[in-house]
Amino acid sequence: MNNNRRRRAAFEEPSFWQSFSDMMSALTLVFILIIAITLAIYRQKTMDLEDTQTALNAAKQELDLAKIDLDRFRDEIEASNRELEDSLEELQAAYEQAALTQEELDEAYRQIAASQQEIDATKLQIAAAQQELADTRSELQDIVGVRTDIIGELQSRFTNSSMTVDAQTGSITFSSDVLFQYNSSELTRDSRDALREIIPMYLGVLLQDNYLPYIAEIIIEGHTDTVGSYDSNMSLSFNRADSVAKFCMDSGNGLSEEQISQLRRLLTVNGRSFSDPIYEAPGRVDMAASRRVEIKFRLKEDEMIERIEQVLNGQETITE
Repeated sequence: MNNNRRRRAAFEEPSFWQSFSDMMSALTLVFILIIAITLAIYRQKTMDLEDTQTALNAAKQELDLAKIDLDRFRDEIEASNRELEDSLEELQAAYEQAALTQEELDEAYRQIAASQQEIDATKLQIAAAQQELADTRSELQDIVGVRTDIIGELQSRFTNSSMTVDAQTGSITFSSDVLFQYNSSELTRDSRDALREIIPMYLGVLLQDNYLPYIAEIIIEGHTDTVGSYDSNMSLSFNRADSVAKFCMDSGNGLSEEQISQLRRLLTVNGRSFSDPIYEAPGRVDMAASRRVEIKFRLKEDEMIERIEQVLNGQETITE
């Protein structure tokens, strides 16, 4: 019991070293606590920093990816712009081509309109040509009948005459040996008497009112044999035909003044030299028969035929 009291008293006595030790222990504990807290805070900060770095790296990766996407998007935009520019150029070219096509189309329309006008004008020409052809054919049919009538009446007039009318052409032929002396172009007295009988009968038929509109030409044509030069025979043949023509133009030889006036408008005088001889055998000239003067006529059928050919040729040209 006394020992317990002494121990309790020993503890109850103040001790410096005990207080210092307690203080140091407390300080150590505080220091350890501070270090622990600091380490905890450091560890937390480190972890936060690592998390931040990780987030930053992730953000950087996303940024890089976004940059890549942005670059790709920029490339796509540039490609789209180029395509758009190409499309605009093509559109401009198409517009210009369309403008040219429209001009060509307008020109084609103008040409079609002009062609239509030409076609209409050509149709009118064809119609006029067809009408002219029909009229000409009608006239030609009339003239063909007139030729037959003229030749028939001439043959009837010369039934009791020594003069023969050609059944095909309606011409009459005088022997130069009967009308003229050798190498002369002056009519003999006997030939004048014969001509006064024949000329009024022949020309009187041609100059009738019902035949006169169809007569295109009355021809007096001289021919010679083959003796002598062509030029000398040309002069002789023409002079002989001219002598007969002058005889016909004399009102004292059977034709009236009115008939002579009509004859003057229709008469043609030709000299043929020996260009159209008459042969009595192949290669042998009939000299006497070749020396002759022919009186013949030409109807307007030749002109009609020529007109028909012109109309037909004109139609062929138009058709082509």
